[in-house]
Amino acid sequence: MRKMRTSRNLWWLSACLLAVSIVLLPACSDDDPDPVEQTGKLRITFHHHLDGAPLVVDQMIYENEAGNPYLVTELQYFISDVVLHHENGTDVPVKEWEVMHYVDNDIPSTMVWDVYDPLPTGDYESISFVFGIKQEKNITLMFPNPPERDMFWPVFLGGGYHYLKMNGKWKRPDEYVASFDFHLGIGQIYASNVIVVDSITGYVDNAPTLDIPNSGFTITAGQVTDFDLVMNIENWWRSPHVLDLDVIGAYTMQNQEVMQKMRENAHDVFSVGTTKGTER
Repeated sequence: MRKMRTSRNLWWLSACLLAVSIVLLPACSDDDPDPVEQTGKLRITFHHHLDGAPLVVDQMIYENEAGNPYLVTELQYFISDVVLHHENGTDVPVKEWEVMHYVDNDIPSTMVWDVYDPLPTGDYESISFVFGIKQEKNITLMFPNPPERDMFWPVFLGGGYHYLKMNGKWKRPDEYVASFDFHLGIGQIYASNVIVVDSITGYVDNAPTLDIPNSGFTITAGQVTDFDLVMNIENWWRSPHVLDLDVIGAYTMQNQEVMQKMRENAHDVFSVGTTKGTER
């Protein structure tokens, strides 16, 4: 009788162990899904400063590197092809949002850009982007509605859209207050020194790629990292080229020599402020 009870107990124990093994087996399966990648978001806020303080429009209170007294009435531009440079050496292009972003000092909603992409968490060493729109992407009529539509660049000058419009006024040496259009976009190559449309032989992509110094930040899971990007307007005028409105004149369009200098001066126009995280 004892042997029979012992056999039954052993059988019951074996059955229990088998059942437990079957329950636990899926947890050890090679078919387990990969862990979900941790991501966060990025919000870029644009600021426009002049001489270290927020831009004040329509007031003749500024003087550029060449000594021109001037004021700014409008400031509008595009940035595109944003790339985030991770500390592990990988580049993360921001691609699942609009291809380019329009910024207008008169339209507050354009001054904040919520990046759509979920971004891998971790430390990023820097950010880079194209100021303006590269020529192969700068397609005429791709913006059917204002305000972007009103940035159009004339088709006969290469088409597409302005990279930058900074309009304003300056006081000439004769005390006359004249208007200026400090515009950057596609340049033209002319067959002669006479600037006429019929003599255009080619076009120049003047959109620079800017690597922003000291622009590291951290993406934290479940948070939005706020990134402050500052345009320092005074730098458009001074390095490496001092741009004198009395010399370059009121209009920069169709003047590739001046636009090339503007492109080169763009190298230090942008800097960053502080970054901080907020809950999504």
